[in-house]
Amino acid sequence: MSRYNATAVEAKWQELWRQRRTFEVSEDPARAKYYVLEMFPYPSGRIHMGHVRNYTLGDVVARYKRARGFNVLHPMGWDAFGMPAENAAIENRVHPAEWTQQNIATMRRELESMGLSYDWSRELATCDPSYFRHEQKMFLDFLAAGLAYRKESWVNWDPVDNTVLANEQVIDGRGWRSGALVERRKLPQWMLRITAYADDLLDALDRLDRWPDRVRLMQANWIGRSEGLRMSFALAGRDDRLDVFTTRHDTIFGATFCAVSPNHPLADELAANDAGLAAFIAECNTLGTSEAAIERAEKKGYLTSLNALHPFIEGKELPVFVANFVLMEYGSGAVFGCPGHDQRDLDFARKYGLAVIPVIAPPEAADDFSIGDEAYLGDGIAINSDFLDGLTVAEAKEDVARRMEAAGAGERTITYRLRDWGVSRQRYWGCPIPVIHCEACGIVPVPEDELPVTLPDDVSLDEPGNPLDRHPTWKHVDCPGCGNPAERETDTFDTFVESSWYFLRFACPGADTPLDAAATRYWQPVDQYIGGIEHAVLHLLYSRFFTRALRDCGYLDFDEPFAGLLTQGMVCHQTYRDSRGDWLFPEQVRRAEDGSLVHVETGEPVQTGRSEKMSKSRKNVVDPEAIIGAFGADTARLFMLSDSPPERDLDWTDTGVEGAWRYLNRLWRMVAEPALALPPPGAPRPRRFGPGAQAARRMIHKTIAWTTGDLDRFHLNRAVARVRELGNALAGIAADEDGAAWTLREGLETVVRLIGPMTPHIAEELWQALGHEVLLADTPWPEAEAALLTDETVTVAVQVNGKLRSTLRLARDVGEKAAEEAALADPKVARAIGGKPVRRVIVVPNRIVNVVV
Repeated sequence: MSRYNATAVEAKWQELWRQRRTFEVSEDPARAKYYVLEMFPYPSGRIHMGHVRNYTLGDVVARYKRARGFNVLHPMGWDAFGMPAENAAIENRVHPAEWTQQNIATMRRELESMGLSYDWSRELATCDPSYFRHEQKMFLDFLAAGLAYRKESWVNWDPVDNTVLANEQVIDGRGWRSGALVERRKLPQWMLRITAYADDLLDALDRLDRWPDRVRLMQANWIGRSEGLRMSFALAGRDDRLDVFTTRHDTIFGATFCAVSPNHPLADELAANDAGLAAFIAECNTLGTSEAAIERAEKKGYLTSLNALHPFIEGKELPVFVANFVLMEYGSGAVFGCPGHDQRDLDFARKYGLAVIPVIAPPEAADDFSIGDEAYLGDGIAINSDFLDGLTVAEAKEDVARRMEAAGAGERTITYRLRDWGVSRQRYWGCPIPVIHCEACGIVPVPEDELPVTLPDDVSLDEPGNPLDRHPTWKHVDCPGCGNPAERETDTFDTFVESSWYFLRFACPGADTPLDAAATRYWQPVDQYIGGIEHAVLHLLYSRFFTRALRDCGYLDFDEPFAGLLTQGMVCHQTYRDSRGDWLFPEQVRRAEDGSLVHVETGEPVQTGRSEKMSKSRKNVVDPEAIIGAFGADTARLFMLSDSPPERDLDWTDTGVEGAWRYLNRLWRMVAEPALALPPPGAPRPRRFGPGAQAARRMIHKTIAWTTGDLDRFHLNRAVARVRELGNALAGIAADEDGAAWTLREGLETVVRLIGPMTPHIAEELWQALGHEVLLADTPWPEAEAALLTDETVTVAVQVNGKLRSTLRLARDVGEKAAEEAALADPKVARAIGGKPVRRVIVVPNRIVNVVV
């Protein structure tokens, strides 16, 4: 064999896999299936190192399970709608469809260069009408089932992207794509009724035992189930009442104010005659609707002319504020404030000079308890609370609830943080929502035989706002019901709608119906899903809802889309700045003779920063195409797998990549220039093996067992280390031992087979070099021989009167008499006995010999 040429070897095997359609699959009821899927990418233009890591992890799983005999579905597609394409179209004066297709072609070529075992015959793009026509049909079914509806609601408005964002898409008060500060607007919105499944989504988290705990916790917190009391406060001088929701009705005697949302009907009513309040509400509406943005904002209130009457203290009135921290979408849009036991309420009370009354105290401090700068949030007993005094928090809650319900002024209830999913987006490059607005008939579904509703090609993207709204002809249609002139819905779907069911379509990408029942029944659910933690309460929660909604519309007969979930860590890199503080790319930095880092061109000193997630803004990125061109895909894959556990962040280093490259070259030489002349493939096993060869065989079969277990548990970096250790052990086989050459072949074949899922190209080449005609990709996983998994000898501790005095290597399961004789003959043991009579010898087989004197 010639020197290892990664470029030629990888191109050779990628072409052969393609020609033979090695990884294309179909349903086979006689075989167990395994569906492995990585979250599909947005076609932004080029793959990055995060993609390389994510898809390498999935490919290892797919190839390993295939070798274990599973019928493996491993597809790839493109999350192809969205604002970035529309923005790029505006910037580059190119149609979003053209920009998207160009990027798909580029990224597909880059992914193919990684040697990923995808069934490319199932490739899909969500912007293709053959995909989204089925999504439109699903939506119409949701509409008929009451799972989709339209209402006017307060929304997060991104002033840069000029579109609505779901709460989950507002990060730190900013749009998740544009980074712009989000505002509040009231708009008609299409909603999906995810709240109908709140309890089911929450309860089922306990059954997702192959999901990371932190993802399940994040979803549970986002759903936010709260048991509390809806209370009704009379308003002084008015006939109506103020309803509030609270989970802390035990603190009612500490209430010193009430507050309503800026969007509460009372606030609207009062603002009509109060210009100051109207201005305050307008200011509040610049915050957006997300809890995160509101929580970080300075807590502000506007004192109204209203007062609420305390339900238990006659004559006590509580001032009513409009406050920027009260959400109309949570509970009733109104709260009572108990500053002593809620930090937000305490800060608000101090700011506006309101009383602070402690009403819960630790039992040991009940007689002399006060509130300082921090609210008391702990458990305790009621104080300053009239008939509640001395009760525990739970007892006080029960008493208040009982009294309020008896008075007809309260009701125990459950509420959730989770809100229905607003899916309307005011943009062009998205799936059209298939309804028509008719003045006479109202909202009319587009007839099924007229699906898909496609986008017009001739749009103007030069002006802000939704191009579909101002298109001269597209939105004008006749009503399917009465035939009168009507208008199409011009909002398009949130792209998370497309990604909430794509994994189902991969099972039947060519079906005329949205889902083929037989294919779905065979392939679903996804056995192993792999993607980023950032999707914990976006894509993952939406997909769980969508699966349930499709179940209830008759498409599916299961609830959970993803049986197993792995959230991979980020790929990080050292950051660099020049003397002016500007970020530098890694290739702009070199090491000087004195070991310091300097600029490649100017020679000026370079400042090093911490290792951070690779990002274009900090320029600490490495081009996958350049790495693959220089070292090959297998090197990049091996480094990604060997340097860190998959769920943790990985630091990309030149030395690490070079180390992976050196190892592959060493492996190449071990097979190309074996230390012994190898027998032919399939040669009969020798009748006997020398001690070194036998020890090597034990190492071979233990490594098979260990590596198999590591891959089953996603300990991929440990699996790589095992294979490398085995290679080192094979180098120690003595040439003159019985069975040495046969053992070396067995060991080399085992190394190649075990590393095949990780570095598939070089493994295929070495498998062929070892004389095999069947592809390694079609070769079963090696099986460990049970007899070789246990050592022939064991280390036994020898104690004298319970104290360790020596250790012995004894034959496994040696008899008690032989173990006793060996222990008494040991010089260290004899010295410890010191000539004293031995009263008793206790033998614990294969572990301990204890001599009692």
